Amino acid sequence: MDDSVRVGVDVGGTFTDVVAVGPDGLTTAKVPSTTPQHEGVVRGIEAACGTADIEPSDVDRFRHAMTVATNALLETDGAETALVTTAGFGDVLAIGRQARPDLYDQSVARPDPLVPDARRYELDERATPEGIEQPVDPDAVRALAADIDADAVAVSLLHAYAHPENERRVAEILRRELDAPVSASDEVLGAFREYERTATTVADAFVTPVLSTYLGHLEAEARELGLPEPRVMQSNGGIADIGTVRDNAVTTALSGPAAGVVGASAFEPVDADGLVTFDMGGTSSDVSLVRDGGVERTTDADVGDRPVRVPMVDVETVGAGGGSIAWVDSGARCVWAPSRPARSRGRPVTGGAGPTRP
Repeated sequence: MDDSVRVGVDVGGTFTDVVAVGPDGLTTAKVPSTTPQHEGVVRGIEAACGTADIEPSDVDRFRHAMTVATNALLETDGAETALVTTAGFGDVLAIGRQARPDLYDQSVARPDPLVPDARRYELDERATPEGIEQPVDPDAVRALAADIDADAVAVSLLHAYAHPENERRVAEILRRELDAPVSASDEVLGAFREYERTATTVADAFVTPVLSTYLGHLEAEARELGLPEPRVMQSNGGIADIGTVRDNAVTTALSGPAAGVVGASAFEPVDADGLVTFDMGGTSSDVSLVRDGGVERTTDADVGDRPVRVPMVDVETVGAGGGSIAWVDSGARCVWAPSRPARSRGRPVTGGAGPTRP
């Protein structure tokens, strides 16, 4: 018999849920989510351990799914971020793609770029798919660093997916010159198409300080309680240690919704070809598909109508949960307060009480 004690925590927009599994069975606890989130996590663990009559120091494994990065992206409440890119490409974030979510909707409004024009910086350098034509000037990078006033920096140079030498040199110098985390596109998403690569790199830089602060508080609280270091759920359904997550913050953009799908996949009936997962909380509802015991994944995901092209569990989220308030208007149509989707594949989903998942 397994005598270990395991704790899992899922933070949502309304509640923080804790499950403790030990020799005597399973114990659950539900507490209101807090700002900052780590306070609710600690309260939930203490409540679950108290009910199970165990000490937090008895816990052998601690797994954690969260919405820190999700909320930062949806609410545009991340770090003040700067973007360094190739001369002539500073407006890539603002231009985006020609395609619109709804082809015939003349009132479509794109979300504002996470990096405003004033914090976009351009460098004279040139790489092609064949090689480096113009090496980056280290003195120009140092001069640019002196002008940057931001909490995080994203570096995305043209064709760095094929020849990242210039980009790596820029990131190396900026990390020496600045007291701020630097996200380089060839480390975040070394893939073709500059808009998606730049947007994903900017998203990583945007959430890195927020996530790092949260994990620092959580790690300190866990240590004080005698808990093991938490392992964090990533958007692709895997888990990683805190150091790895800090260095790859954007990989947690769908941490919370992914956890529910991964958990459901363990309970697929043996005589079924698949199942649909439905996770409704107070502020949103998440739906996904499990086939042959496997979780569906995608690299074509949007968070808050912005492309985030890292591997994710394929979850569709509608912003309407159990706590949503609906009414019937004068035209006998049921409506509810609009919000942005946590995940949509190229098309907006509206409705609900808020943008975060439960």
